[in-house]
Amino acid sequence: MTELIAICVVVGLLWFSYQYGWWRPTIPWHYPRILMYHMIANHKRNGKYNKLRVEPSEFEKQVRWLKANGWEFVFVSELTIETDRKQVALTFDDGYRDNLLAADPVLKNYQAKATLYLPVDRHNQDWSVKKKSHHTDQELMLEPKLLDEDVEQMLDSGRWELGSHGISHENLVVLSHAERAKEIQESKALLEQRFSIGVASFAYPFGLYEDEDVSLVQSSAYDFAITTEQGVSEDYAGREAYQLKRVKVSGKNGMYAFELRMRTGKCRLKD
Repeated sequence: MTELIAICVVVGLLWFSYQYGWWRPTIPWHYPRILMYHMIANHKRNGKYNKLRVEPSEFEKQVRWLKANGWEFVFVSELTIETDRKQVALTFDDGYRDNLLAADPVLKNYQAKATLYLPVDRHNQDWSVKKKSHHTDQELMLEPKLLDEDVEQMLDSGRWELGSHGISHENLVVLSHAERAKEIQESKALLEQRFSIGVASFAYPFGLYEDEDVSLVQSSAYDFAITTEQGVSEDYAGREAYQLKRVKVSGKNGMYAFELRMRTGKCRLKD
């Protein structure tokens, strides 16, 4: 019986190590962490995309932990590698209305700020099916999106800056060169004109892109572009500034996983 218990403990430890990769080395703290969020919302029963929904209480814990541990909140446009600073950029993709209703009050409470990656045409769009044709449940399409008036309120607060997420969240890799250029270049111009601000960074929809897209972003007066590749970028020079990694924040994990991600850039092997 004792041997069986010992075997179970060993197997459990091996599984835990495999799943969480706690043994990964700490990435030096002076490399900025770019955190990737989508929704700050309660999970939906049987929701397919609950990993994109970080519970409001968990988000508050995360921001409080960052503040208490000396992280400086910056916009993506402010990112820089300096050995005496610990920078974290909170990023929100897709323009869900809960970013204003649930995330913004937490940012205000902790003197934090964030970058919003906003598709110009975000209403009544079934984005998921553009990546996988069988995703026809419309769960994400039915989520309320930010109105232009909401975005103006967020920008006026000084807690948010705007980045482009394309015109209508297209899958760039299936588009022609002209269509890619329109998504990347015209989205920037449209957002700048509508909100009377500068747009300094771009987020590749679905995290899908090719060398052609990197070149288009680089030549379109953006300073940075971010991906969905998990990790922490250690090089911001040249084309690397247009392929920055992000630390994924999953709605299905707790604070242990969050702190592990901040240290190593990743958590679960399958996430």
